[in-house]
Formats: sequence, structure tokens, C-alpha cells
Amino acid sequence: MAVVKSIDIVFEDDDIVVINKPSGMLSIPDRYNAAIPNAQALLTELYGGIFVVHRLDRETSGIICFAKNEDAHRHLSLQFNKHTVTKIYHAIVQGKVAQPEGDIDLPLAPNPMRGGTMRVDKLEGKPSHTHYRVLETFKHYTYVEAQIFTGRMHQIRVHLQAIGYPMMVDEYYSKKTEFYLSEVKARYHTKKTDEELPMLTRVPLHAYALTIEHPRTNEIITISADLPKDLRAVLTQLRKHDAI
Repeated sequence: MAVVKSIDIVFEDDDIVVINKPSGMLSIPDRYNAAIPNAQALLTELYGGIFVVHRLDRETSGIICFAKNEDAHRHLSLQFNKHTVTKIYHAIVQGKVAQPEGDIDLPLAPNPMRGGTMRVDKLEGKPSHTHYRVLETFKHYTYVEAQIFTGRMHQIRVHLQAIGYPMMVDEYYSKKTEFYLSEVKARYHTKKTDEELPMLTRVPLHAYALTIEHPRTNEIITISADLPKDLRAVLTQLRKHDAI
């Protein structure tokens, strides 16, 4: 593992490079301001050229794969288009998820009422399939794992919100934009002169693991990245103060 200019490289060879993208970093250049730091630009600077295979939302942390040459790009893109890759995410959602696991098959389409967001649309939406399972349950929140079989924008966020379990924090699909420790810790207080700072201000979604067929060797490989520090800290507090 190596860290190069804020890029955490978890796997690389002559054909691919896989990074653990931090939350807040763009996957590709912003359409309006290419100067904003992004994973593609940093890797291009490092390798002299890079090919985008898939993307993660800006707030989502975790595993993302890039190709180093055209053959690898073609091979990997075909896998993603045919949905033969396995993409596993971890998330913290509001509420106690009732079922230990389940499937969400709800078509998704862009939301015309709010640009850059998605919604369930049974008339014009594209087929979208998410499988989830509960990893850990708390009084007010649930730590879940989700596997997506389609790659719609914001798919996990919209699907889980649609069945009643929005992300712990989500500007677009939840009523909560921040999580405070005082929400779960009894008798929490700060000094009179201090203001409580939020523990989390971003969507608690992490691309935990990616399984692909290597474009040269055809070997099935799985690459994963543990939860980042901010989400680990939230889970630690939930285990202390929101345990069932």
C-alpha cells in the first residue's frame, strides 16, 4: 500500500490501479472547474495517462478502479456494463432495519424537481437492484452492507430511503445533514462557552470491496478497504451509547 499525493493506492500492476478514495474527493474532473482536485487528475499526473472505469460520488469513500491502458479499459468497462463485477458498500442508516437482509428492486430516474438527484420512478425509471444485509443494529441506527447489481447514481441512498431507512446524514435524501454525539449520549453537555461540533457531516457510505476479473490474467480478484476514521469513530460511539 502506498500514499501518493493524497492518493491511497491499495493495488496496482501494469494494467490497473485501485485506490481508496477519501470522502470529499471527486473521482473525475468537475465539469465546470477542472482545477478542483480529483482522483483521475492525480493519477494522470502520476502515471502520465489513466482511463476511467467507474466512479464514486464525491462524498462516498472507498475502492475505485482505474485502467492504465486501452486494453485493460476495454476489458473492465465491458465487465461493468454487463454487471459481472461485485460491488460491496457499507453504510450507516437511520432506524432499526426490520429484516436481516433483503432485495430492493425499484426503478430509478433523474429527479426533475431537483437537478443532480434521483428518485424512484416506476413509469420512466431504469431497472435498479440492491441487496442489503444488516451488519449491526443499534437503538436508532443500523450498520448495513449493500451490494448493487446495477450502477445508477445514488442508488443505495435512494433505495434505502425508499424502504424507510435513509442515510444517517444525507443532504438530498434525508432530513439530517449532521450527526451529533448528543443525539445518542445521555447527559451529554459541553462547556457553556463551547458549541457542540457534529461528528459527521457527510453521507456515511463507503465502497468496501470490489471483485473483478483481471483484464490480463482473467483471475478473479477482490480488493477491499476498511472503513475510514470518521465512520469508525461514529460506530464506536453508537456501540457505547446507542447499543440495544
